[in-house]
Amino acid sequence: MPLDAELGKKMLQLITSRYDDRHWRNKIEKTLSLPQTGVVDQIQQQIFMYLKLGLKAYKSRRADPDSWIIGGYATKEVINRAKFQPQLVGASLKQEDVAFLGTDPGSDVTEAWWEEMLVQWFDVPEEEKPAEGKDSETVESDSSSPIRSNG
Repeated sequence: MPLDAELGKKMLQLITSRYDDRHWRNKIEKTLSLPQTGVVDQIQQQIFMYLKLGLKAYKSRRADPDSWIIGGYATKEVINRAKFQPQLVGASLKQEDVAFLGTDPGSDVTEAWWEEMLVQWFDVPEEEKPAEGKDSETVESDSSSPIRSNG
């Protein structure tokens, strides 16, 4: 199951408060490279996409991978713009929706927390059992065909 509102808030606080810490820069870049579908809350998803696009820097016109501007004045400007002009993030956003940006999420947000957050980001809920039964039948028939061709 993707990040709930509480985990999403901590993740956004991490991105917007620890960007000047060299230790967290690579982790923040990796987080920004994730798909926005990992965030359930619609407001937090808008904020995440704003940060993802606002901090994006293009290395060149060639096939180099995208990178993000993490640290320094440019990052601070993007975050402050979101805090003080929330309508730039989303038309329906209010000051209260972005008030938490830039505040440290607390001492419980460590590398272990970050690893667990990544696992939860991609955690997919299990499907219903009847659908699994149909899938297992097709897998069995598929697995038996290569055995016949080898024999």
